[in-house]
Parts: sequence; C-alpha cells; structure tokens
Amino acid sequence: MTFSIAARCARTGRIAVAVASSSPAVAARCAHVRAGVGAVLSQNITDPRLGPRGLDLMALGATAADAAAILRETAPHAEYRQLAVIDAAGRVAGWSGTQCLGIHAIAEGDAAIAAGNLLANADVPAAMLRAFAASDGEDLGARMVGAMRAGLHAGGEAGPVRSAGLLMADDVPWPVADLRVDWHDAPIDELARLWDLWAPQLAAYVTRARDPRGAPAYGVPGER
Repeated sequence: MTFSIAARCARTGRIAVAVASSSPAVAARCAHVRAGVGAVLSQNITDPRLGPRGLDLMALGATAADAAAILRETAPHAEYRQLAVIDAAGRVAGWSGTQCLGIHAIAEGDAAIAAGNLLANADVPAAMLRAFAASDGEDLGARMVGAMRAGLHAGGEAGPVRSAGLLMADDVPWPVADLRVDWHDAPIDELARLWDLWAPQLAAYVTRARDPRGAPAYGVPGER
C-alpha cells in the first residue's frame, strides 16, 4: 500500500522522508524524523509506534542497523511490518516482514533507502534511488519529490495513489518541512506544488522562530 524514501543530504546534513499510498493520510502514520538523529518509515500494515521507538534508539547511540534489528526482534507482529531507517551519519537499514503485502522490495543506496509494498513491480524502490542519486547537488526537498515521481513512473503502487507526504529535519528541534496531501487524485504532483511553494519560505520561518527581530516581512494583508 506504500512506497517511500528516506535520505540524508551530505551537503546540508538535512534528513528527509517522502511517502505515498493508496490509503488516506499516509504521512501521518508512516513518516518519522528527528533532527540530529535520523528518520524511520514504518509501513505495510503500519504500526506508528515503531517510528518514535526507532528514533529513541538512535538518539541513545544505536546505528540504523542496530535500531532496525532491535525493532525486528521486539516489535509486536513484526512479520506484518516493513521498515526503513536512516541515521544521522547516513547509514541505512530496513526489512520486510514475512507477511508483507503483495510485491515488496527495499533498495539501499548512498545515504538513502527506498521501500515499498503492494508494488506494481519490484524495481520501484531501485528506480527511486536512481533518480535520487542522479539529482545530487539539488535541494534535498526537490530530490525527494523527484524520487517519488520516479517511483510513480516506474509503476508505483499496484492501485491508485491517493496520498503523499514529505517530512524534513534540519538543525532545529521541529521539522522544517511537514507537507501532506491526505487525499488527492494526483498527490505526488500536488506534493511537488506544495514543495515549490514552501521551499523559498523555509528559511524565513526558521529565522522567525529563532529571532523574530531578524525575520523578513510576512507579506500578508494588514501587516505593519
């Protein structure tokens, strides 16, 4: 029901996840990031508890492989889950339980991991990583959206895709991007539109939080 990617930008240190599904509001359940720690995608028959647990493990010093292994051994009904993990150093790990739905696959790359289940074909995660690697040097958000588009063009999910999301962590405690398309006929295109809208404003909102005195104008009606 899902295809996704988690990645780290070597230039900025930002970490992001992007995910799409035929079910509604996929990012609300599957996408988890934490600044300075890493990211976890918990999908297939989703257990949203695994994301925070994996992040807590990495915050205590576990690598992505350590966290994935611990979750596989200790999570209830792990055979129904699919997991993709990246740590702050860009190391990745993942697994698919024996009860993972339909065609499923995981592809690991350089500071990136892609995964999916109920896929149109098993090459979808690898196609996402190829697109991500080919866009090296671009902004991380644009690279994530491009990878999701590549996954869709490679076949995507076997059913129609209806929701998508992008979550990104930087050097502040909150996500610097948290974009969600919870139900749409073309959610990845809509996610791309949202990223194009948000990207030029991202840094300004961080500045407003850190020091409003140095923040740019809001540009809204009624501002003085």
